[in-house]
Amino acid sequence: MTSTPTAIPSLPAGLQINAPILPGFETILTRPALELVAKLHRAFEPRRQELLALRALRAKRLDAGERPDFLAETAHIRAGGWKVAPVPAALQCRRVEITGPVDAKMVINAFNSGADSYMTDFEDSNSPLWTNQIQGQINIGRAIRRTLTFSQSSAAGTKSYKLNDKIATLQVRPRGWHLDEKHVTVDGQRVHGGLFDFGLFMFHNAAELLARGAGPYFYLPKLESHLEARLWNDVFVMTQQELGLPQGTIRATVLIETILAAFEMDEILYELKDHSAGLNAGRWDYIFSCIKKFKLDQSFCLADRAKVTMTAPFMRAYALLLLQTCHKRGAPAIGGMSALIPIKNDPVRNEAAMAGIIADKRRDATDGYDGGWVAHPGLVEASMKEFVEVLGERPNQFDKQKPEVNVKAADLLNFQPETPITEAGLRMNINVGIHYLGAWLAGNGCVPIHNLMEDAATAEISRSQVWQWIRTPKGVLDDGRKVTSELVKQLVPEELAKIKAGGFEGKFDRAAEIFTQMSTQDEFAEFLTLPLYEEI
Repeated sequence: MTSTPTAIPSLPAGLQINAPILPGFETILTRPALELVAKLHRAFEPRRQELLALRALRAKRLDAGERPDFLAETAHIRAGGWKVAPVPAALQCRRVEITGPVDAKMVINAFNSGADSYMTDFEDSNSPLWTNQIQGQINIGRAIRRTLTFSQSSAAGTKSYKLNDKIATLQVRPRGWHLDEKHVTVDGQRVHGGLFDFGLFMFHNAAELLARGAGPYFYLPKLESHLEARLWNDVFVMTQQELGLPQGTIRATVLIETILAAFEMDEILYELKDHSAGLNAGRWDYIFSCIKKFKLDQSFCLADRAKVTMTAPFMRAYALLLLQTCHKRGAPAIGGMSALIPIKNDPVRNEAAMAGIIADKRRDATDGYDGGWVAHPGLVEASMKEFVEVLGERPNQFDKQKPEVNVKAADLLNFQPETPITEAGLRMNINVGIHYLGAWLAGNGCVPIHNLMEDAATAEISRSQVWQWIRTPKGVLDDGRKVTSELVKQLVPEELAKIKAGGFEGKFDRAAEIFTQMSTQDEFAEFLTLPLYEEI
């Protein structure tokens, strides 16, 4: 692709694009598609801002000591016998789902991976450069129409990639409610990044997907309440009307990746019941959310990230409640993603990583989950084997109702383990944080680091955990040293030097500055990506 901008014939009234229109971009940024984006913005931006303001108020109450609980005002919904609309045929079998960013090579490899479905990601595993967002729309549109190809040249020659005859079912993750698209304004106001991603995708691809026996299917990230789910549902209703699609055509799986959403799972499904495709246990963002929401609680402290697994008490309670809630409502329950990936050229460590993946998927499958996530094509076969072993030919395990599960608020808030906190764990947080941020600033949002697949969620854990360890009296290393700003600032240059010595690509000096600032400053930044986005 050349970098010479081209022009769009005309833009809708009030809409401005403050970014280069590279060749091919005009096929996505068409006037009718942008008119839909503008219409969605004008209809829903005020409510989005109201909901973001409610988030901020809730955060202040939690900082002051309030503890979340199941909502009294929605007890009738939790007690009701309702179910979500029947799952469409294309989404009935989701034993293994693969996720990843929207670059062409990843898109082809994910579609070809053997997974049942592929969640293409405009959010946490994607650095939201303007070119990434629009080229991603081009790539996905071509993949749907089976015209996407990719070639890569190296010293060994040229390798070509194309789609197989049988590919995974597509699901799309737009950006969360908190993220803007800074390059596009309507009436002088930035559009919401998620509505931008969603609107363009729907306009160009909904009819094509339906013609091919599937439909427009989505993953919704970072929701904190059923009111935020209601907003998405209203967006779906209006978009279907605008595009002449039957109501219920759009289906969405909600990622339960905030501690507050865990208390409103029934309500979230209820709000989306005509458009629901279930819930997913988004474990990494969930851990980050727990740290963020209780960051000022002097009694709150979590051990080294590596020790906080799905078997930790609060994570186990969350996983079982999600499973029970989904199956009660006739909705798919999809397990989250282990960060482990295959390790080339080290058979011993690779065997250990694969054993970890297998154990993770076996636990989900035997618990009753209908499927689970992987981040690498090399994990699909082993993960599929675990789910097939339990499900056989059945598309789901809705019959596993889990009546024995009785999760209380205290179970969701039982934050263990608190120890150990080690120098190695502190160094790992610093190293991962700097490495990921440096790659993100350079345009890569999905980065293998220390044989784990890291995205924005895992980087957020690293940053928030360091910030919180500094401030809680429990933030003490196992050798007796208190985690302090001074200690962090001492270790940052050492970890930066290790990253640089590894020959990785990224803006690591700037990343080290940002990580140091955000992990030691008095104020806690809500999301890493918000200030970072202004720099790219």
